[in-house]
Amino acid sequence: MIEHFIMLGLATFGIGFIIAFWIKGKVVSQKVKAAESEAQKLTEEAKRKSETLLKEANLEIKDRLFRMKSEFDAETKETRGELKNREQRLLHKEESLDRKVEQFDQRDREIARQEKELARKADKIERDEHKYTELLEEQRNQLVKISGMTADQAKDLLIRSMENEARYEGAKLIKRIETETKEDADKRAKKIMATAIQRYAGDFIAERTVSVVQLPNDEMKGRIIGREGRNIRAIEAATGIDLIIDDTPEAVILSGFNPVRREVARIALTRLIADGRIHPARIEDIVKKVSLEVDQTIKEAGEQAAFDLGIHGLHNKLVQHIGQLKFRTSYAQNVLQHSVEVGFLNGIMASELGLNAKLAKRIGLLHDLGKAVDHEVEGPHALIGSKLAKKYGESSKIVHAIAAHHEDVAPDTVYALLVQAADGLSGARPGARKELLENYIKRLEDLENIANSFKGVSNSYAIQAGREIRVIVESGIVNDDTAVLLSKDIVKKIEESLTFPGQIKVMVIRETRAVAYANK
Repeated sequence: MIEHFIMLGLATFGIGFIIAFWIKGKVVSQKVKAAESEAQKLTEEAKRKSETLLKEANLEIKDRLFRMKSEFDAETKETRGELKNREQRLLHKEESLDRKVEQFDQRDREIARQEKELARKADKIERDEHKYTELLEEQRNQLVKISGMTADQAKDLLIRSMENEARYEGAKLIKRIETETKEDADKRAKKIMATAIQRYAGDFIAERTVSVVQLPNDEMKGRIIGREGRNIRAIEAATGIDLIIDDTPEAVILSGFNPVRREVARIALTRLIADGRIHPARIEDIVKKVSLEVDQTIKEAGEQAAFDLGIHGLHNKLVQHIGQLKFRTSYAQNVLQHSVEVGFLNGIMASELGLNAKLAKRIGLLHDLGKAVDHEVEGPHALIGSKLAKKYGESSKIVHAIAAHHEDVAPDTVYALLVQAADGLSGARPGARKELLENYIKRLEDLENIANSFKGVSNSYAIQAGREIRVIVESGIVNDDTAVLLSKDIVKKIEESLTFPGQIKVMVIRETRAVAYANK
């Protein structure tokens, strides 16, 4: 029974195995068929894609070939056009060259013709010249026979005649020029003098007409001006002097021609600044007090000058005017000191000549009296001073000497000549008439700049206080002859550009150096 079940089981297992193997084979067969179908589909699809790609590649190749052909055709067409243009230009140039060659040939023929013509004319001129020479020689021989003089004698006669005529014409020309010069001299001299005065006046005007008052700070300018300018107006009205308040730091400028009033204004303003109380009433009070003090100072200065010279019996007004000269300058020289110097010099010279020394001193002290009031009275200061001296009882000799010390009237006494000499000595004393340092330096700089402006000048030096300028030139540019001309040109430019007293010496220095070295 058990064996039967075993056999039955084995049979069942075998049948199942066979069925399973069959089923498996069936499944594998189906998968193989499906795979073959899929492979066939993929193959067909790849074939279709390859055909499509091949067609696209063929189309692209055809398109590229078409474009390349079009570009080649275009380039070929452009190249052909350019070659054609070049060919046409070459043809034009060839035609132009042919025309030029033809023109040159024609010119050569014309030049050859002109040369032949010129040669023919030259031969004719040579023949004519020979003929004219023979005619002139024949005429000269005939003139010698007719005149009885040789050619050299006739030439000398003609030269003497022309020389006499030239001298006569030259004499007439010189006389006419002298006449015109004399007629024009006065007019031109006045013009030159006016120009010189105009240029020279500016050098000293600041020192003569301006005083400067220093301020503790710039805020003081506002206090001096005052509310709505009432303080500055009060100062100007009380003193008669203009106040200039500008950008100058910590300074106020007083401007006016009257030196006494300017001194009053300076002292008054200085006291107002120190006091600090600046208002119209205080200004009037200070100006009155300062005016009295300045008047007293003026009187004392006049009395001291008279005392120093040993002069007595002067009128009080004359003493006052002499004291006013303390605040007056002439070419930066104090006029009162100058008057005292002239008095001393005049007295010394009078003593040496055996004249009245006291009278000479008196004349010297009073000779510039007119400068005390010449800003108020019209006329030369010498005549103004003589009128004042006469008015206050001085003798006729003194009056005449004062009037004649600048030859406004002709001098007719020894004292008049002495005061002229003493006046010149005092003014000419070195250091007496000072120039402003800035003006002095500027004149030296102007001299050097004028010299340096000329070609060939390497350097220049103004020396002797501007009385001489030495100009060093380059020897390779300026020779000995042009050095002389250069000195004259510099002198001419200095005379045209600058105003100066006396004369300026211009020295041009040209140096040539030969340098050699000895070596071992």
